[in-house]
Amino acid sequence: MVLNSLIEASYQTFKERTADASIVLLHPDSRYRSMLVAQLMSDPDVQTFYYAMGPDDVNVRAFLSGITHDLANQHPTFGRYLNQLQFEDEDSIEALLNAFVADLSDLSNEPLVLILDEYDRTNEADDIQAFVEQVALRIPSHCQLVINSRGLPRLPWVSLIAQKKAVLLDDDIQVADNFYNMPTEGGDLHLEVYALGPGYVLLNGEQIDSWEGHLPRLLFFFALDRPVVTRSEICEAFWPDLENDQAVNVFHVTKRRLHKALDFDVLVHEDGYYRVNPRVSLYYDIMHFVSALVAGRSPDTENKSEIWQQAFDLYGGPFLQGHSDKWILQRRADYQKGYLEALSQMAAIRMEEGRQEHALGLLQRAVQENDRYEPIHRQIMQLYANLGRRSEAAAHYQKFVEQLKGEGKSPELETQELYKSIMS
Repeated sequence: MVLNSLIEASYQTFKERTADASIVLLHPDSRYRSMLVAQLMSDPDVQTFYYAMGPDDVNVRAFLSGITHDLANQHPTFGRYLNQLQFEDEDSIEALLNAFVADLSDLSNEPLVLILDEYDRTNEADDIQAFVEQVALRIPSHCQLVINSRGLPRLPWVSLIAQKKAVLLDDDIQVADNFYNMPTEGGDLHLEVYALGPGYVLLNGEQIDSWEGHLPRLLFFFALDRPVVTRSEICEAFWPDLENDQAVNVFHVTKRRLHKALDFDVLVHEDGYYRVNPRVSLYYDIMHFVSALVAGRSPDTENKSEIWQQAFDLYGGPFLQGHSDKWILQRRADYQKGYLEALSQMAAIRMEEGRQEHALGLLQRAVQENDRYEPIHRQIMQLYANLGRRSEAAAHYQKFVEQLKGEGKSPELETQELYKSIMS
């Protein structure tokens, strides 16, 4: 009976905390992962589809072939788009992604869950990790991906959580901090890492300046992006245009410079993966920023104003400001979404308190950060309307329309409808 109660509590947490998440990880530390999968599959109120990763899933095309076969047995029409492709080299990953997402969307018009079980069996397949990451970003709104794994998958969980795409569950607890289980205290080596802003590192309180170029420093930040990384992932991110042997040589030179700058081996190689040396205690501003976002979203948090203010204070600027590498631009956008969410939530709280001008200042700050994020524009228009300043709401909308027109775009339908409502 006690076990049944624990499983039920875990399942209730799953239903409460994952409603808006595109991807859910049943954390490797959970004792009830398999039982929770069984609960999901037996729940008559949830449309569930299931695929267990196996030894044949050595790359994306093998994975797609296997999952298409298994899901077609669960839903006869699955694979309609994928089967038009040959899963051969001439089929681009982009085409495979679009086809897979289209097939997922066609499984049902109602909410559905796709379970990827035994996910750790694909740990060595870099292209599968990258493919699943893109699926999580593009998955239709009525679909949810649930991953069950005996190890933490090599996905950028912190950035996925920041943009409200992912949730990590450990039994009946939502993982809310130190997502990669890195040592945060103890030992004789303590690193403070600040990536929100220009990016800098302190070792035992002293800032590191002897990087011999920007690549060693960026390599360290890249290693913090996921639980572990492979050499091929590093080379693909930093030197995609070089031949493999050349990229590997440059990587080893860069790694040596990184270790020289810190005066110890900060990256260690274990079982084919690179990770931050477990001897190091680490403060990483990204972890604390995203932890504040998780706390702010939680229905159990009482002091939400303080928590959202904490997230606001931790955001020292765009991620690795001043750099324009592809992976950096993506992460910058991910963490910016969290920052805009914090500003939006703080503004909503100030409006409830009757502090409309303060709320307006927060929203205008959000527009300065990203003037294309429409939910903020809608909040500003609605706030002007609530204050009886319809002309300013109209002026704000028209200015936004002109900005988009220069790019050949129009406001979202929801924004247009709000404008009509205010004007009427």
